[in-house]
Amino acid sequence: MDGRVLMKGNEAIAEAAIRAGCRHYFGYPITPQTEIAHYMAKRMVEAGGVFVQAESEVAAINMVYGAASAGARVLTSSSSPGISLKQEGFSYIAGAEIPAVVVNIVRGGPGLGGILPAQGDYFQATKGGGHGDYRNVVLAPASVQELYEMTVEAFNIADRYNVLVMIMGDGALGQMMEPVRFRAAEADDPTDKPWALTGTRGKREHNYVTSIYIEADDLEALNLRLQAKYREIEKNETRVETTGCEGAELLITAFGTCSRIMKNVIASAEAEGIRVGLVRPVTLWPFPSEAVAQMAAQPSVKALLDVELNAGQMLEDVRLAVNGAKPVHFHGRMGGNLPTQAELLDKIREIVGR
Repeated sequence: MDGRVLMKGNEAIAEAAIRAGCRHYFGYPITPQTEIAHYMAKRMVEAGGVFVQAESEVAAINMVYGAASAGARVLTSSSSPGISLKQEGFSYIAGAEIPAVVVNIVRGGPGLGGILPAQGDYFQATKGGGHGDYRNVVLAPASVQELYEMTVEAFNIADRYNVLVMIMGDGALGQMMEPVRFRAAEADDPTDKPWALTGTRGKREHNYVTSIYIEADDLEALNLRLQAKYREIEKNETRVETTGCEGAELLITAFGTCSRIMKNVIASAEAEGIRVGLVRPVTLWPFPSEAVAQMAAQPSVKALLDVELNAGQMLEDVRLAVNGAKPVHFHGRMGGNLPTQAELLDKIREIVGR
């Protein structure tokens, strides 16, 4: 499987995890990400790993906590309501400072919602859906190839900083099929994890993995250490893609499936003489605020348009980045509806007064 292979997005995630050294998967089926578990049920056995369909999402995330504490590369996946159930575990993992990777293939909400694509989990993913002052790194792929590549990178980032990394796609990305080019080999799981609970064999002091701190000063020290780590992640791991922004009169901000749609819309706008640029956050957290601000500060830019599959969640981060320097407009669809190219082109014409 080292050439170009036609694969569903969910399957590409699973294959990428295995190639990245993941040998432990714990999950629970929920549409539209069930193919990840289905693929893992077969491939993990072939790879000599462990697949467990847990009795619930709560059980699955605590299995992740346990395996990650032992130093294993471990994955769990779910979709919106299931991710909500895992939030307490996310906070525990953050507090224990252990690496783990989670996939959220977002569906419509709130509540049980529907199985069609959405981006309504942005707040939950980027602001911390669980309790306490913690952050998850959030990667937002926009193609099946990127689902593969960012899954591999998610494990590397998780091990680099001992944090939880989320890959946030949507139902369209998870279900679509595209050609994927696999590399011959990915980086193996690093063996140097002196903090892991691997047994002392009488050769070292005992390790402890915990997120409970009874003394206020001890808990504050943990939080200060976490905040310093998050600042380092912001410095080193913020990622953004910009297209056609130099000299643009309108900037579009969009991620995931919306950014794919916008590329065709931008081409149509340019055919009408409207210069439009795209700023696509690849990391939703850390959010590329500096890049958004710099692009918006160009004299040619008259306004920004944020496009999302929600009621305007990333919109808040865009407006904070722009800080009132330029007007920021919004166009969103919900319930599993995708915006059409025609309606987006009409919105662009409206903003620029054409």
